[in-house]
Amino acid sequence: MQKKSQLKIVSLLPSATEIVCALGLEENLIGITHECDYPESITGKPPLTASRISHETMSSQEIDHAVRSNLDGHGSIYDLDEQLLAKLKPDLIITQELCEVCAVSYQTVQKAARMYVADAKVVSLEPNTIADIFENIKTVGNLCGVSERAETVVADLQNRLDLIGERIRENKTNSKTQIQNPKTFMLEWLEPPFAPGHWVPEQVEIAGGIALLGEAGKKSLTTTYEAIYESQPEVIVLIPCGYYIKDIVRQLEKSRFPPDWRELPAVKNGNVWAMNASAYFSRPAPRVVDGAEILAKIFHSDIFGEPNKTEAIRVQLNFADSD
Repeated sequence: MQKKSQLKIVSLLPSATEIVCALGLEENLIGITHECDYPESITGKPPLTASRISHETMSSQEIDHAVRSNLDGHGSIYDLDEQLLAKLKPDLIITQELCEVCAVSYQTVQKAARMYVADAKVVSLEPNTIADIFENIKTVGNLCGVSERAETVVADLQNRLDLIGERIRENKTNSKTQIQNPKTFMLEWLEPPFAPGHWVPEQVEIAGGIALLGEAGKKSLTTTYEAIYESQPEVIVLIPCGYYIKDIVRQLEKSRFPPDWRELPAVKNGNVWAMNASAYFSRPAPRVVDGAEILAKIFHSDIFGEPNKTEAIRVQLNFADSD
């Protein structure tokens, strides 16, 4: 691998873009995806991908159908600009195999690299847990010659996670009233409903909640409204994959939930929240720590303070028997 100052990096993952920039390698980043939007300073770097599905114009049910139709037919929902890739001549291409819904398929990237940039190193990041995310940061740091910087970044992130637990434990010890860990359901898709997997249940537990239905380190899975009702969540957080808060609010206008959901503790107590899924949950990057910190504000506002409106907002659900 070349020296840091000469290294040319293409990121085919928004999460990888965030990692590269957190490691101080933004100047080395010569190509990104159409979804890369953080940090804002990367605006203007050439995108190598495009999506065949519009989150802006389609409902969550329509998006789910389009995704399944494409992937079941062994197609893809993304296009890769192979000619631009050849023109950029990167030394390092960062991609993934974890999820065909999240990025251009690994096979497509490998084939394009062999054809157009044979000398480039293709690296696939495959995180399933927070620990895996931290290892990915170290891996990118090692590949790019900034291993010490990567160790520092990871240590800082781990310290922030540890601090959440320490503050909760201290308050439980010192408080005269018992601090509850709320039963929490993280809704990863609206229609059909998805239960969370990978690192999301860990984020909930770290923040002082009890994660319902999903399992840490496993894939997110479709569930049912009945199963969610039976779990009786005290907090519901809407984090449809790839959505921003404004997208969730727009989708909620068209969505209808079962009438019996009115009786859920979370609904009755006004504890249904929307959060920026792209920033804090969908992308396995440093901001998953921010996500845990914001969840701690939702679960334990008496300790951490209320989340501000850029972090999370309370939302109202519409029900199937409503006008």
